[in-house]
Amino acid sequence: MMERKQKQIPMLEKIFHLSERGTNARTEMVAGLTTFLTCVYIVAVNPAILSAAGMDTKAVFWATALASAIACIWIGIWANLPFALAPAMGLNAYFAYYVVNTLGLTWQNALACVFISGVTFMLLSILKVQQKIVDAMPECIKLSVGAGIGFFIAFTGLHQAGIITASKDTLLTLGDLSNPGALLALAGIFVMAVLVIKQVKGGILIGILGITVIGIFITNPLTGTSYTQLPDTLVAFDNPVKALAPTLGQLSIKGMFTGAPVIVLGVIFAIISFLFVDLFDSIGVLLGVASKAGLLDKDGNLPCAGKALFVSAGGAAIGALLGTNTVTIYGAESTTGIAEGGRTGMTACVTGVLFLLALFFSPVFLMVPSIATAPALVMVGIFMIEPLRSIDLKDISIALPVFLTVAFMPFSYNIAYGILFGMIGYTVGKIAAGKSKELTGTVKVLTVLFVIYLVLDIIL
Repeated sequence: MMERKQKQIPMLEKIFHLSERGTNARTEMVAGLTTFLTCVYIVAVNPAILSAAGMDTKAVFWATALASAIACIWIGIWANLPFALAPAMGLNAYFAYYVVNTLGLTWQNALACVFISGVTFMLLSILKVQQKIVDAMPECIKLSVGAGIGFFIAFTGLHQAGIITASKDTLLTLGDLSNPGALLALAGIFVMAVLVIKQVKGGILIGILGITVIGIFITNPLTGTSYTQLPDTLVAFDNPVKALAPTLGQLSIKGMFTGAPVIVLGVIFAIISFLFVDLFDSIGVLLGVASKAGLLDKDGNLPCAGKALFVSAGGAAIGALLGTNTVTIYGAESTTGIAEGGRTGMTACVTGVLFLLALFFSPVFLMVPSIATAPALVMVGIFMIEPLRSIDLKDISIALPVFLTVAFMPFSYNIAYGILFGMIGYTVGKIAAGKSKELTGTVKVLTVLFVIYLVLDIIL
């Protein structure tokens, strides 16, 4: 056994350069397991959200786990970076609740939007223009987009659990906390928060599983059944082709560009939104997380950034083909693995392999009720507001676009509108402050396009 272990070390050294980055195989495996435990909640949350778009939950589960596994292993081997990738939180809600349920597209059309944005992102990566686009965008917009998505996700979770409900008098109000489901979800938020604060590995997953178990013994007053429905078996050896059949290769552009002008514009803007959020998110995470891992060179650049961005783009396209929303780099979750010493792509590969193993436990993840996933959405929202602390909000010309970006996402229930009004607000703020020379050509063009979109939306 010892001889076999020694033979594996040169191979790992050759692929991942462990010694060069001051790590070893054991550390990387622990880091990969830690990262997996902090982001595996997505395989339970994603099917619950995308089912609102009419998608098959088991197929989405498989697509989520497979797309995550492929992207993690891809970035690990090709770019040698310790980052996890999985379907993006926020964009899954945008996919289901806006693109499908509000805009009126089919989920097959929505997958096509994701695929087109992913392919476009790949082309931008090949042409090496994605960094220039992001560099041209205002820093306050880039930082506030993530925070806005965080509030959007948190609001979705609170409403999904019945903690926040609609009101005829005040639009929104506190839900009925005498409802055991809402009360359990509220308790779950605090339990998860405590676990995360105590730095318990897999705190979010533990919270989800705990609420799921308790849900077995609590009756939903609306249905008369328990919140958690036990499956016939806990382990399943499904046929991959059969399990994925409802969503595999089902994306379609049919009818996307033949409706009313305002709908066509909405489709185009949805594609742009998927692209921009993935673009901003990926680059922001790359720079932030890579810095914490000590992977930046002396000039503050990440040597493998181009490869990482291409994987993120390719992951989005592959995910759409399998049947899930935009796959992107996970920042907060990747940081947990890096904190455990993960420094190479071996961390990402271990995470990817564990996503594959999760497929055998599909019944466990698919029985998770919405009251268990809702607290996870709130916790992810909390993680995502952190960038706001680095923005100078004393400058009203900056505070204006930041507020519009963050506020319009949850209030309009639309990520795209947050970006749109944020960009318009930034341009207005700079002009009012006599700093119009700071507006880049990219910002000017986008502002004009966004204004035209709003005018057409109003007229049509």
